[in-house]
Amino acid sequence: MTILRLAIRNLRGAGIRTWLNAIALSFAFVVIIFGQGLLQGMNKQAEDASTAYEFGGGQYWHPGYDPYDPLTLDSARGPVPGEVRALVESGRAAAVLVVQGSIYPQGRLKPVLIKGIEPNQRVLRLPTARLADTTEELPVMIGARTARSTGLGIGDYVTVQWRDAQGAFDARDGRVVEIMETSVGTVDVGQVWVPLDRLQALAGMPGQATVVTVAKGTRAPDVAGWEFRSLAFLTADLRQMVQAKSTGQSIMFLVLFLLAMLAIFDTQVLSVFRRRREIGLLIALGMTRIRVIVLFTLEGALHSVLAAALGAVYGAPFFYYLTRNGFAVPGGDTWGYALGDKLYPTFTAGLILGTTVLVFVVTAFVSWLPARRIARLKPTDALSGRAT
Repeated sequence: MTILRLAIRNLRGAGIRTWLNAIALSFAFVVIIFGQGLLQGMNKQAEDASTAYEFGGGQYWHPGYDPYDPLTLDSARGPVPGEVRALVESGRAAAVLVVQGSIYPQGRLKPVLIKGIEPNQRVLRLPTARLADTTEELPVMIGARTARSTGLGIGDYVTVQWRDAQGAFDARDGRVVEIMETSVGTVDVGQVWVPLDRLQALAGMPGQATVVTVAKGTRAPDVAGWEFRSLAFLTADLRQMVQAKSTGQSIMFLVLFLLAMLAIFDTQVLSVFRRRREIGLLIALGMTRIRVIVLFTLEGALHSVLAAALGAVYGAPFFYYLTRNGFAVPGGDTWGYALGDKLYPTFTAGLILGTTVLVFVVTAFVSWLPARRIARLKPTDALSGRAT
């Protein structure tokens, strides 16, 4: 405790030098926590949106289905297995039939995926109820981005074309009854949603589906033939993208961190050099060299404690505001993430505590490096002002 009090007194005596180091280190604190919280928020926001609008609690895929290979769609459909059909009938799963097609907005050709889904489903957050509340032969729901790219609005008619089960082309005039707002581009861009029973009847595919999405928390039974894709599998690409951005961001954090550590290191080197007589006096009075080294190391490490306190003063309100209100992300829907118009960072206790511990340990190590010279310092030389 005596060493701690002495270290605190010495820090106070250093005056402006202590505060400059603490301010620089606190800035590194806040920027690192903000950057990591930003990535965690991006990941959580994108995963939550994708889960709500597309993945649910996991999906059963037809054996021939490959979302990255549109050429497989013609054969990627089949009757829903009995165990899975029971989940659909009980409302714990939603079947989706995917058919390649085209629409002709204002006489222009636009390739799309036509997706049939039960209008009364409650598994996904898609506003499919409007597909049932109509007497149109082919009610159509599209996303806001598709609406902007095609110039379609609610009430507009558009020709929808597809190939039926026999390979013959067929078409109907569909009426746009709903335009949904969603940050998930994979259910919006180039997608046209119609009632499942209408698509099955018009395409000659009764009882068939391509994907069956189960509700979150639903136990997915093993089914022969159809493959169940867990939520971890479905969001793997998203996590890999976030990880790639995290790696690039870490380089910037490392540079910032090293600059702050350099300031601490220079301060400790200067301190050891200028306080030679004090060191010699302490050793002459009976303090062991180890305790003197601990004293100087503790002085340096306390910079991180002061920096954490300073960072909390201006960082905590800033982080609280961001978590509550987020901040605008212009063009966020073009980043490849389901971000929407605003991004909400996530600052967990583990992130803040982990960063604090990391900075404290590294600061203590950087402070110890120049303090090692004290072990080679002779008290007589130190008292006379000579350095070894």
